[in-house]
Amino acid sequence: MKTYERFLKYAAFPTMSDEESETTPSTAKQLVLAEELKKELLELGLADAHVDEHGYVYATLPANTDKNAPTIGFIAHMDTSSEASDMNIKTTIVDYKGGDILLNEEKNIYMKVSDYPYLENYKGQHLIVSDGTTLIGADDKAGIAEIMTAVAELIKSNKPHGKICVGFTPDEEIGRGADFFDVAKFGADYAYTVDGGALGELEYENFNAASAKITINGVSIHPGSAKNKMKNASRIATEFDNMLPADEIPEKTEGYEGFHHLIAMKGETELSTLVYIIRDHDRAKFEAKKADFERITAELNAKYGEGTVELALKDSYYNMREKIEEHMYVVDRAKEAMTQLGIEPKVMPIRGGTDGAHLSFMGLPCPNLCTGGENFHSRFEFVSVEAMDKITELLIKIAENAVE
Repeated sequence: MKTYERFLKYAAFPTMSDEESETTPSTAKQLVLAEELKKELLELGLADAHVDEHGYVYATLPANTDKNAPTIGFIAHMDTSSEASDMNIKTTIVDYKGGDILLNEEKNIYMKVSDYPYLENYKGQHLIVSDGTTLIGADDKAGIAEIMTAVAELIKSNKPHGKICVGFTPDEEIGRGADFFDVAKFGADYAYTVDGGALGELEYENFNAASAKITINGVSIHPGSAKNKMKNASRIATEFDNMLPADEIPEKTEGYEGFHHLIAMKGETELSTLVYIIRDHDRAKFEAKKADFERITAELNAKYGEGTVELALKDSYYNMREKIEEHMYVVDRAKEAMTQLGIEPKVMPIRGGTDGAHLSFMGLPCPNLCTGGENFHSRFEFVSVEAMDKITELLIKIAENAVE
């Protein structure tokens, strides 16, 4: 089975994770894909393939050589973002010649070059797209498909390779993908998450990340007699947001610039909530951003009364650079394999995070490789068939090169 065929199969599985859930995995539907992946791994001959009690899929491909070789891990996540629907996904393969792409004639939905100018880089390739009403799940089912196909090809070719560990995780999109990952059982010396974007992207820096939930307790009373009595939680919520630095938002930042991002809000007079994510590559700036939330909370409580504003801050993950820099050979080996395949390495910071950030701090050096997709978390997500094939080759080359 070709890489894109595997991807199309996996894309049909709805696997959205749920931030509000307290279970792992956060949604039962992720387990359906997990069981399918276990079945495929067993059919390929990875006899120890299994799904654990938390929905993680583990398997190992034994070494087929007596030569020295490190044990390498390849990891991807099964869940998809909640930013766009994962139900009734209708995929199409477009033979892209340039220009805008008509995704949905009935609803007049186009993917426009004016919105996504890098589309022009894909002329002559075949792009998998949705009908403009859902995502396609290339983040990260393209990574799963590439890993599965690479394992199948290594078995078929019988080219010398060391032990290969395979891991598929739930709940990465809600920052919990490595919470129950068993690094010792996984058994790799180092690993790669296959969870990046365009062909050639290679990342070992990511945001430091935290979440902030602000609960505002108001006092409701009839508006006709509200003077000096009403405390409008919704207005205080607006005031809180306006007190944050106006330019430190995703819409106005790029590269290494951090941000706070308001991802959800609910409001009534008596009770309002704001939910943010906080991001910065620089640890000191990250801590300063969290301190802004604490300062604003204190100032509003001083103004409206103690207990009016409640802040729950929680760190999610940290910049894996401080761990990867101790093992830069892992990055160098990926760059070498790319160069050998004619792929131009594009080392860049992730404006987000991966399971690799957690895993690197858990003792498993784990930079991030590309998947060949773009516009993740969007109805305009797409992935290149040709790029997926090349990334499958890249995983095979990394495994082959590790044999001394």
